[in-house]
Amino acid sequence: MRPFSSSPSSPAPSSGVPHRGGAEPSGPLGDADFRRLWAGQTASQLGEHTTLVVLPLFAVLTLDAGAGQLGALRAVGQAPILLLSLLAGAWVDRWRARTVMVLTDAGRAVALGAAAVAGLLGLLGLPALFVVAFTVGALSVLFDVAYQASLVRMVRRDQLVWGNSALEGSRSAAQIGGPALGGTLVSLLSAPVAVATGALFFAASFGSLRRIRGPEAVPGRAAPAAERASPVRRRIGEGLRFVAKNASLRAVCLASAAFQLSFAATMTVYLLFVPHELRLTGVTVGLALAATGPGALLGSVLAARLPGRFGHGAVLVSAAVLGNGALLCVPALQGSSIATVLALLAVNFVFGTFSQLVNVTVMSVRQAVTPDGMQGRAAATITFVGMGFTPLGSLLGGLLAQEWGPRTGLLVSAAGMMLSPVLMAVSPLARLGRVLPVPGGRAAPPAGSGRGRTAAG
Repeated sequence: MRPFSSSPSSPAPSSGVPHRGGAEPSGPLGDADFRRLWAGQTASQLGEHTTLVVLPLFAVLTLDAGAGQLGALRAVGQAPILLLSLLAGAWVDRWRARTVMVLTDAGRAVALGAAAVAGLLGLLGLPALFVVAFTVGALSVLFDVAYQASLVRMVRRDQLVWGNSALEGSRSAAQIGGPALGGTLVSLLSAPVAVATGALFFAASFGSLRRIRGPEAVPGRAAPAAERASPVRRRIGEGLRFVAKNASLRAVCLASAAFQLSFAATMTVYLLFVPHELRLTGVTVGLALAATGPGALLGSVLAARLPGRFGHGAVLVSAAVLGNGALLCVPALQGSSIATVLALLAVNFVFGTFSQLVNVTVMSVRQAVTPDGMQGRAAATITFVGMGFTPLGSLLGGLLAQEWGPRTGLLVSAAGMMLSPVLMAVSPLARLGRVLPVPGGRAAPPAGSGRGRTAAG
């Protein structure tokens, strides 16, 4: 997506984002506040994704939870996505994103710290684990909506692709780096120690985000008094209608829903299949999953280049086919040989690369076509529709593994992930070209034309 990057020899598009420095920085990395956001978001995502695997492993290895209980635990942790996403979007469009992120980091650190102490004392049972999972999930919903809105308020629109590439690279790397670390800590030390590690990550994020100093203009606060006083229900409805009327965002919702439902089921069965059917240790599983981290970093680099060369639509569809299709190879694996481990490494690397390429491209499309004052609600609506299916997916995965066995259940759930690229291929997303549209449907002018849509200031 290089056509949106400003070059030193040409003037940048006008922006409502105040410049916080003497010389013009070369991209978002030149802004100290962006570096603090990036560091804090990276630590927070590591904490979140470490916790997502540590709590299920605690249930399976320490509390002897079965397939149905494991699916229920994952569903409880994901339920806040369905329950709170729309409210989170309405709130974030009225609050400072930094404040939301700092408070949610503090809450998650406290919740996991208390759980770690209870676990060390032998007092953390399955009901308490459900409460911890729900609390962390609820606060994570608020954090995720806030950090997506914060980028638009912090950088110019012509810098969104670079900024998203950095932030989403961290997030996707954390999706596997966190679980790999969590699995290793559970195997080598103990589940309570692994839970405490998640708390430390959130505390580190809290410290970094608190140091953001630049002013943050909240678009909702600049609205007329009557609009600011509108009920939360009305603001949620505005976000739903905006996404429903935009063909590209509708397609993102449908494709995301299909992917998240199947992926949640796949990961639930995966956590049973790999240790039980392939007889791999927690450390080996963690190392195999860690291959998605380097893949995600490669995907972030590709996301900053390929859409601007081949078109956003072509990249979205082809990357989804390759990434999702790679997981279909896992059910065919047998035993715990070196060849099996190498195959898992390759599958996870390919999945990490192309799923990250899809993540960054979709994020940039959503931010580009959404007006500044609607960013939080648009992100929350897409999260609600897409990620809202993850609790059902987790329950479905547990049911598939219980009724059909882990191998067949994994094959069925992984095959379901292929519906996502099909939905994108028959939608307006597939026709997006090398230059992203701006709110209103027009293609954004190249950097330096002086006609760029301004970022929220």
